[in-house]
Amino acid sequence: MAQVNLKNNEQEIVVRNILKEDLAEVAALSMRCFGPDMALKYEHFESQIELFPEGQICLEYDGKIVGTALSLIVNFEDYGDSHSYFEICDLGFIRNHNPNGRHLYGIEVGVHEDFRGLQLGRHLYDGRKKVCEKLNLESILVGGRIPNYYKYAELMSAEEYALEVMTGKIYDPVLTFQMKNEYVLNKVMPGYLPGDVESLENATLLEWKNPNYKLTLV
Repeated sequence: MAQVNLKNNEQEIVVRNILKEDLAEVAALSMRCFGPDMALKYEHFESQIELFPEGQICLEYDGKIVGTALSLIVNFEDYGDSHSYFEICDLGFIRNHNPNGRHLYGIEVGVHEDFRGLQLGRHLYDGRKKVCEKLNLESILVGGRIPNYYKYAELMSAEEYALEVMTGKIYDPVLTFQMKNEYVLNKVMPGYLPGDVESLENATLLEWKNPNYKLTLV
């Protein structure tokens, strides 16, 4: 994607592709955001920028990388709506990236905890939408965590929880944010991310349809 320069609270925001020289900083950020059990490592990011550099985005705030958004291209019908996180992203290496696919699949968005509350995440989501539009892909799909679900698990199913969040009756830091960024809920996928105790390993299958998508005939 083309580099985008913005302003927020008089600080410069730069949204751009991740470069090889960023990898150590990006890996450290992933560890800080997700911890040792779920963070991607240097070798994952190295593989990602080799296979699909356009889909790996970072956000600089006042000269420091404080956010990332990672993705690959797939034909979604190759996986269906009951896939797992590790299946759809090839354990983080994205060797299953399909340059001829129709869907951009987002595998991670992370923002440094010290910079949350500055609405930086929406710039990453906007950057991902620009990638989707530039490559004329049909839609963006994500398997989203529902990290507040554990608080309600004894009261309702994951499907019921997701619907309550989508209707604004319950707040979830991930799903509520995705809803505000124009993603629609397709279904809830159980067993999506092993070890995600907050979501009880559930994830929401969400989709943003590219309004500028043009069907091409071969």
